[in-house]
Amino acid sequence: MDLGIAGKSALVCAASKGLGRGCAMALAREGCKVTIVARTPGPLETTAEEIRSATGAEVTAVAADITTADGQAAALAVCQAPDILVNNAGGPPPGNFRDWEREDWIAAVDANMITPILLIKAVVDGMIERGFGRVVNITSTSVKAPIPILGLSNGARAGLTGFIAGLARETVRHNVTINNLLPGPFDTDRLRSTLVATAKAQNRPLEEVTEARRTANPAQRFGTAEEFGDACAYLCSAQASYITGQNMVLDGGAYPGTL
Repeated sequence: MDLGIAGKSALVCAASKGLGRGCAMALAREGCKVTIVARTPGPLETTAEEIRSATGAEVTAVAADITTADGQAAALAVCQAPDILVNNAGGPPPGNFRDWEREDWIAAVDANMITPILLIKAVVDGMIERGFGRVVNITSTSVKAPIPILGLSNGARAGLTGFIAGLARETVRHNVTINNLLPGPFDTDRLRSTLVATAKAQNRPLEEVTEARRTANPAQRFGTAEEFGDACAYLCSAQASYITGQNMVLDGGAYPGTL
């Protein structure tokens, strides 16, 4: 299936590994010119070269902290008029809310709510003028079913979700869609760190906690970054122009709700 986005420019945040990398790879495979952003130059350039080799796409790496004003400026200086924006940032650390101070909450909201909003603000009017735009925010299933030890993430990402629900209805008439992808348990560094924290909190072996989490999923496995990237690419496609303001859950059926 031709997704109709060959030649489009895409800015993918936190893309040196994990879900961001999966999204960048999928978009490059569809013929997009991809700019990937992450903090650490070495792994980022390695990922850029791997995507180039696998797809033949034009891939530019920008080593920057996308949660800072300087990092956002650096990314947008290279990818000045993105047709596609994939917002992604490492989630806040797990823990008990009794241990978090005001600074912890501010950092979580800044990275996982304010940063994506500022990036959308920087690019959305250009998308509207060109008559095409796709924004995908990588959030979490904790938006629909909060995870107790991820309180910082639960709160910050829920705030972004509420903001997107309003904005997405204003831009769709211009063929600019904004949607959220909500990953459940995917085989990423983020999941592994959460499992470590859970094992420590429960005083249980990590292997036992990991196996319990895996087998509790209806799919009996963790997701892969590749299949997540494919879902992202579809939401960025020409065919997805009638989908906006949605929270698309990818979790192997773990979320038990009907809505």
